[in-house]
Amino acid sequence: MESVFIAGCGDIGLRVAQRWRARDARVAGLARSGAAVMRLRHAGIDAVAGNLDLPVSLRGLPLEGRLLYYFAPPPGQGEGDARVDALVDALTLTGRPSRIVYISTSGVYGDCSGALVTESTPPAPRTGRARRRLAAEQRLRAYGDTHGVPVIVLRVGGIYGPGRLPIERLRQALPVLRPEESLPSNRIHADDLAAVCVAAGERGRADAIYNVSDGQDSTMTEYFFAVADALGLPRPPTVSLAEARGQLSQTMLSYLTESRRLDNRRMREELGVVLQYPDLASGLRACLP
Repeated sequence: MESVFIAGCGDIGLRVAQRWRARDARVAGLARSGAAVMRLRHAGIDAVAGNLDLPVSLRGLPLEGRLLYYFAPPPGQGEGDARVDALVDALTLTGRPSRIVYISTSGVYGDCSGALVTESTPPAPRTGRARRRLAAEQRLRAYGDTHGVPVIVLRVGGIYGPGRLPIERLRQALPVLRPEESLPSNRIHADDLAAVCVAAGERGRADAIYNVSDGQDSTMTEYFFAVADALGLPRPPTVSLAEARGQLSQTMLSYLTESRRLDNRRMREELGVVLQYPDLASGLRACLP
């Protein structure tokens, strides 16, 4: 019987846990609060107390021989990921997992001006959060190399799905870029990402990196328009890039001014994933009540 441990058991973690539980796997998750303990137990997941921001709380984690998923976001500041560092340090005391699957971001590639990006494209992160993700990748892979633990990295495009749509932003009528200035980007439905995570845990090649997207390029403006249309909400107003620099947050601007198209061939061929939602239209239909 497979034994799974999830650090960062939020939306994607719960979806992954449900898939493993359907296979009769034993699943545990890291819980940093009493509320998190109750939420995990309600989902049928063994809750293990621990806080990635308190390294001393990680020393007794039951990780020996388990498939370890790391889904927790990095801290909001710094060049490295102190949470990943704390967990890796704790592994010397808790025992070696059988393998590690880490969700990273396609943002580690930086701005590729709309070029097709493969896993061999050199990383060139431009934002602090992307640099922290790359640092986490490197720390986990270094641990794996040293201790003989396979580490699989998933570089994921934008995630959408039920509970993950920009509904409030649309209701506030916040602007998006004019269609002619909006650049190609990539997305993946949350359920398909969960399926990729399970496949990576089962079949991921040791030390491999996989780009994760549905393979259908669309711009952020097209995405917001499609969500608005699907939900029957007004489409957001559009502004030029020059106007956007004075109206949008730095985080949103970073999404709008970086462009890349993810080649997902390795994901499809090596992991054998057949997407349930191979395009945005089918994925959005599944999000409707």
